[in-house]
Amino acid sequence: MLSLEDLRSNTDAIKNGVQRKKFRCDIDGFLAVDSRRRGCIAEFEELRAKQNAASGGVASFPKGSPEFLRATSELGELSAKVKDAEAKVRAIGDEWQALYLTIPNVPHESVPDGRTEKDNVTVSEWNPSGEISKFAVAHYDIPWFSNAIDFQRGTKVSGAGFPFYVGNMARFVRALLNFFLDEAKSNGYVECLCPILVNPASATATGQLPDKEGMMYRAALDDLYCIPTAEVPLTNFFRGEIFDEKDLPIFRCGYTPCFRREAGSWGRDVRGLNRLHQFDKVELVKFVHPDESLGELEKLRADAERILQKLEIPYRVLSICAGDIGFAHSKQYDIEAWAGGQKRWLEVSSCSNFTDFQARRGGIKFRSKAGGKVRHVHTLNGSGLAIPRVLAAILENNLQSDLSVAVPSALRPYVGKEFLKFAAL
Repeated sequence: MLSLEDLRSNTDAIKNGVQRKKFRCDIDGFLAVDSRRRGCIAEFEELRAKQNAASGGVASFPKGSPEFLRATSELGELSAKVKDAEAKVRAIGDEWQALYLTIPNVPHESVPDGRTEKDNVTVSEWNPSGEISKFAVAHYDIPWFSNAIDFQRGTKVSGAGFPFYVGNMARFVRALLNFFLDEAKSNGYVECLCPILVNPASATATGQLPDKEGMMYRAALDDLYCIPTAEVPLTNFFRGEIFDEKDLPIFRCGYTPCFRREAGSWGRDVRGLNRLHQFDKVELVKFVHPDESLGELEKLRADAERILQKLEIPYRVLSICAGDIGFAHSKQYDIEAWAGGQKRWLEVSSCSNFTDFQARRGGIKFRSKAGGKVRHVHTLNGSGLAIPRVLAAILENNLQSDLSVAVPSALRPYVGKEFLKFAAL
């Protein structure tokens, strides 16, 4: 969430920033409730002070005396008023909190203007020296695809978008995940094996609630949510904690399955691995000093890019425009891999700086060296990487004439083979 001080004193600047994004909120309405809430709190505190003074006064009179009875009666009236005032503070506090949570983060000034994904700006492209296989076809049209990645039986067991990976394909996915995790470790990230169910407080801290509730799977009986990404548990690892400045930066990574309902997205090209309800991903998360977060975003992006370079996958980097970045995001890069069979770009990583937005929601702070002042950290995260579309690009770009797949050289120590073969139906 945004700083209350900024909302109260830099209202116009925040309104202008929010207007650049696609989210709508009533900042004036929130500030009106904020003013009423402060008035209610002041009234409550004044009544509490009178109650405390009256309580001391009662003790100064002999029990049963007219003065004692009068003071006791007055104390009872004050206590009732205090109780009513406290209920008002609680009620308006709920309204205040609900409105506060609807206000998105403000985009950084370097974020390009725009309203849709068509306005995103390509900032770089990378192409390996080798060429895309001349035998490349869309991965879902490879003759053995339905045997190696079984959507039909996944649909029978769970529903659309929950495939089985079978035999060599399952082992290949595991090899990719191990490669991603080793790359993260080499870049200074500490691995965590995370819970894949989180409580509402965790989902609220990272901004999934209330913004993306419709996109998440929920275990209603226990009021838990299936994670859309390891960003949620990894960021909440330090929820409610205070670091010393010397501990920063802190880097974490984790592999998890990810679950997304993807409501409203099925009108696009979603065949094969392009869009799933369950998929595997390695997530990279950073907790950094506010002065360092923009530079750390560039390093995070470089960590993700380096993986694609080692896999010899052509890619491009987009600076996401203000109208297309997420609710909690201040600045965002998307990295898209080239799938030679489909002849299209597929998003495989999103690297984002949330400034102190998530840290304020989650109470993640650090104590500065100078003067010991407590401040909120800045949080960042990025995919390093997501399996499905990376896998699609590898299968398409490296398909051979005999329908085997050439394994990128960086993966061969993990796979143990130069070529992988899959049985056709």
